[in-house]
Amino acid sequence: MTKITILSLSIALALSACSDDSDKKTPMPTQTNTEAAESKPSSAMTAEQASEKLNQLFAENFEEGLALNPIQATAIGDKRFNDQLPNFLSPEFREKSHNFTVKWLDKVQSIDRSLLTGQDRLSYDVFVYQSEMGLEGEQFPSHLIPINQSNNIASFFAQLGSGKSLQPFETVEDYENWLQRADDGTAVLDQIIINMNQGIEQNVVQPKALMEKVIPQLKAHIVDSPEESVFYQPIANMPESFSKEEKERLTAAYKQSITENIIPAYTRLHDFIKDDYLEHARETFGLSEQPNGEAWYDYQLKTYTTTGLTANEIHEFGLNEVARIRAEMEQVMQEVEFEGDLSDWFSYVQTNPEFYYDNEEDLLQGYRDLQTKVNKLLPRMFDIQPKADYEVRAVEAYRAESSAGASYMPGSPDGSRPGVFYVNTFNLKGQPKYGMETLSIHEAAPGHHFQISLQQEVEGLPMFRRFGGLSVFSEGWALYAESIGKEMGMFTDPMQYYGRLSDEMLRAMRLVVDTGLHAKSWSRQKAIDYMMENSSMADTDVISEVERYIAWPGQAVSYKVGQREISRLRAEAEEKLGDNFDIREFHREVLIDGALPMPVLKTKVREWIDSKQRS
Repeated sequence: MTKITILSLSIALALSACSDDSDKKTPMPTQTNTEAAESKPSSAMTAEQASEKLNQLFAENFEEGLALNPIQATAIGDKRFNDQLPNFLSPEFREKSHNFTVKWLDKVQSIDRSLLTGQDRLSYDVFVYQSEMGLEGEQFPSHLIPINQSNNIASFFAQLGSGKSLQPFETVEDYENWLQRADDGTAVLDQIIINMNQGIEQNVVQPKALMEKVIPQLKAHIVDSPEESVFYQPIANMPESFSKEEKERLTAAYKQSITENIIPAYTRLHDFIKDDYLEHARETFGLSEQPNGEAWYDYQLKTYTTTGLTANEIHEFGLNEVARIRAEMEQVMQEVEFEGDLSDWFSYVQTNPEFYYDNEEDLLQGYRDLQTKVNKLLPRMFDIQPKADYEVRAVEAYRAESSAGASYMPGSPDGSRPGVFYVNTFNLKGQPKYGMETLSIHEAAPGHHFQISLQQEVEGLPMFRRFGGLSVFSEGWALYAESIGKEMGMFTDPMQYYGRLSDEMLRAMRLVVDTGLHAKSWSRQKAIDYMMENSSMADTDVISEVERYIAWPGQAVSYKVGQREISRLRAEAEEKLGDNFDIREFHREVLIDGALPMPVLKTKVREWIDSKQRS
């Protein structure tokens, strides 16, 4: 999955659009507002002036948004706000964010949409819908449940301060910037307590099973001396170029910050959750169990899929996919001449030591070797490639136990900070050798790293599109990338292809389990049992996955929905273009304009097909 960080709180909220899942073209939900905007008295503006004005507004909006969300600025390599971390959970900030969205929505809609064409009209529609979805989501009190074991602000804060994440620690100014940002960060940790107390009062609380996992994550930062803290690592790794005086001054300042501010803030949050919040946490698991929960989950599905698919439709899609993939797994069993049923096979691959590494470094090196192998194969399927590179790293120990098996954190667009493919080495039995090719394809190239880096590097797009994102597009693309592994020259070993099926099974089970938990009152144990019955995943991975779906309703269904749409578009293009179909050209068409809602992508690709047929 892509790395989920505080960036998800960006003003650029997740884009989405509504449509049915048929082949007919469906207008984006902005149609009513768009028509209203077009019915306004037209100005004397020309089409050229409208385009220029629109892109000027986009640039101004993005610039103002960076000041509102300094972490996004840091993520893209803009250092101006590296000393700031607003209290984005506070009522004041949420009001400021609301006003920001309304202000810029009004500004953009003041432009006559009928004057816009091509990318400008596309950007207009995406921006308007993004803003409207953000405003619609404000009715749901997510700020009252701001922390869980998967999306843990406190853990992300520690990543920032570790010197191994987005926050730069190269100059004396960088070190001083963090001291200021750290003070702001402890205020956010205290705001978590305030908001969760309000959640208790309003009966909007997290499941107890999730919050029990948060406690050790917080406890890891309550240490006896500053030198033991992850926040001390930048001091331990200070550049040699710093003068002796600078080193001494910064060391003293960091020790004081860690001792007097950071450790006490983590202690307060830890003690609150352990001694107070757990008593009020709920025993249920689904979002539908929260106040107005059914509507809340519908919104989550709409946000993460950009379709009008219902929970029941997604659940049925998942059941069908699980059955199909089980049949393909049985074909692999026959190919390797395994005797027994699928349950026996699952036990065999779980327990056979030849399928697992016995040390972390060999596993990481295996992925680095795959990086070299895949990079040589990419030109078979792609005529574009990102300039940015990526690194393979282990997930940090303090968050590994509750983290997913792998994730990706984007690099900076100028390439100065590479992307990071994180591999969770907490349980090596959760990282089978047969799953390495498909996982590398998904998280790195031509999956997340490839797609996100290309998007960031497209200079012709407005900044909000270059650095925005859509789960259904990015996760759908990464899963589609797995599906073309054989065409690329991967999966020549039947076991590696089983790994591909195993990962696709995971995504199919997500359709069933996510909707089961949040729309059909499934228990945590029922979800775990279902996944254990249909996969060879380690039990620790299954538990982590199920708890992730509980914590993050709707996101997990975006993978298969997005993959299905991209695969359908490819099949349509192959059928209509015949010998004129070029897979590299199709991939470029899908990727070159960044993440798009599925209805918009469908229209865009079909217009490309039409243009190819006419030429």
